Amino acid sequence: MFKALLAEMSDDAFSVGITDLDDDALPDGDVLVDVAHSTVNFKDGLAVTNSSPIVRSWPMVPGIDLAGTVASSDHPDVAVGERVVVNGWGIGEETWGGFAQRARVQGGWTVPVPDAFTTEQAMAIGTAGYTAMLCVLALEEHQVTPDGGPVLVTGAAGGVGSTAIALLAARGYEVHASTGRPEESDYLTGLGATTIVERSELSEPSTRPLVRGRWAGAIDAVGSHTLANVLAAIEPEGCVAACGLAQGMDLPTSVAPFILRGVTLRGVHSVTVPRPRRLVAWERLASDLDQGLLAGMTQVVGLGDVIGVSEELLAGRIRGRVVVDVNA
Repeated sequence: MFKALLAEMSDDAFSVGITDLDDDALPDGDVLVDVAHSTVNFKDGLAVTNSSPIVRSWPMVPGIDLAGTVASSDHPDVAVGERVVVNGWGIGEETWGGFAQRARVQGGWTVPVPDAFTTEQAMAIGTAGYTAMLCVLALEEHQVTPDGGPVLVTGAAGGVGSTAIALLAARGYEVHASTGRPEESDYLTGLGATTIVERSELSEPSTRPLVRGRWAGAIDAVGSHTLANVLAAIEPEGCVAACGLAQGMDLPTSVAPFILRGVTLRGVHSVTVPRPRRLVAWERLASDLDQGLLAGMTQVVGLGDVIGVSEELLAGRIRGRVVVDVNA
């Protein structure tokens, strides 16, 4: 038997809570993992509170991230005793995820936890930090270099934003951080941001398709008017890596940044990224991410705290990363 946070829907009545399950309840897969840690992402908050139709199959163990030790394996490339991390591939949405002490997954979804990290640290990174690394890689591939000018990070106090700032600063970029929480300024400068941009400068509708160029590139986790205003302020040949929709899914912009300045809008997703690129991202995280900064942006909670943390996250009252010790 093991403990899990189980979400259920019966006759349009939603419920979620801690329950005891056994291995027979787990979905099909060729690898069984003793889960040590998970993490609470924005998508998890939506699933746990049923605030958005994230869950596609009921009942569901939410949690789009997990890290632990392989307990049994029928996959030729995944060994018993190996420490693995799993994110994306529909876990916590279409098949059971990380808010449990056991998980059964497909071996091809697993990535070895780098030796530099514990499972707790791997989940302090989680989907948010891994996505931030994918965004940094996207900027690098579009020739946004440290000597090309400042790079903006929106949603800066969140999980993606916090990790992105730390990664960019470690590579020598001048990082500008956009936040609606001025009380987080010291936290953001501690991660490596040199300039704080008030969120309201970017979040309001604008009729101007282009404004003075301010940034060589940007990592945007917000979308909507914020992304439109960021695009309008990117220098010629710059790039914006867009990975989120905290403000909305709409994009009220024009073609002006693209055809008059050659700006690139690069979408970044994390769910079905091929394994070779995942391995590159985790290798770079192991080499680039300051573990002291990672610890400073992380809090650890127990499985029973996930519902409350999810509510706080959606209310914008959580900064950085929240790791879930599923055995606590």
